[in-house]
Amino acid sequence: MKWTIDKKCEGLMIRSYLREIHGFSRKLIKSIKFNGGEILVNGERKTVRHKLTEGEVLAVHFPAEMKSEYMNPEQIPLDIIYEDDDIVVLNKQAGIVTIPSGIHTSGTLSNGLLYHYEKHNIPYTVHIVTRLDRDTSGLLLVAKHRYSHSILSAAQKSGAINRRYKAIIEGQLSDKAGTIRMPIGRKEGSIIERTVREDGKHAVTHYHVLEETSAHSLVNVQLETGRTHQIRVHFSHLDRPLAGDDLYGGSHELMNRQALHCDFLSFKHPVTKKGMEFSIPLTQDMLGVLRQEGMQVLSKLK
Repeated sequence: MKWTIDKKCEGLMIRSYLREIHGFSRKLIKSIKFNGGEILVNGERKTVRHKLTEGEVLAVHFPAEMKSEYMNPEQIPLDIIYEDDDIVVLNKQAGIVTIPSGIHTSGTLSNGLLYHYEKHNIPYTVHIVTRLDRDTSGLLLVAKHRYSHSILSAAQKSGAINRRYKAIIEGQLSDKAGTIRMPIGRKEGSIIERTVREDGKHAVTHYHVLEETSAHSLVNVQLETGRTHQIRVHFSHLDRPLAGDDLYGGSHELMNRQALHCDFLSFKHPVTKKGMEFSIPLTQDMLGVLRQEGMQVLSKLK
């Protein structure tokens, strides 16, 4: 990346310029310094303590991206909604794991992205920004390199990445719109399940009911925080589990997976700073449930 220094930034040290003006994290600057990167001013190597002068050209060469030894490229179908040099936005299908783990070492979305990168000579690795559970479908944001990941991770923590979901829950909610503020932590004796607990991490979920029947409700959900299984845990705690979510008390009568779909995603592009906005329709299995329930909102969601 390269910038010409303007008058208002004159006198700033390089490290201050990178952090305050361009959002570099301490970790990213440290990686550039010690892992094979380079910082140049007018073509000459400089330390991060160099004070910048108007008109100087600052160039940052990032270290080579190294993929995890546990992640191998695999030819897996991907539904790429948008892609440029810095980010990828995908429509994740239900049933596919986002990143490899000790249980799921292959067949993941990340393995498929690595194959895509190699096929198109993209010299990066996979940095997941907005992870989705295996059986949750919808929009997912990936950073291609360290810089975009650093910027987007900070945006995620500050709440600047907006994600909205559609969920089908069992039963009806007494309050048709509201905010669930309940801390979430690991459930005792389980490495997978989460639960509401006083010593858990701060978790906030906003919702409003779009339509309901006697048996189910279609709910629009917006996350303020992004805890593991947050939507599933919060509604289960209200005794309104997601349809199909047997891990948290839901029935498989109408769905074989949790009825949860990320249908809207917006954020500021990490490099161009342009506002980005994406939306996709509901999946066929969730539309099928709405059809079976006879919900009138169905015609608006196709």
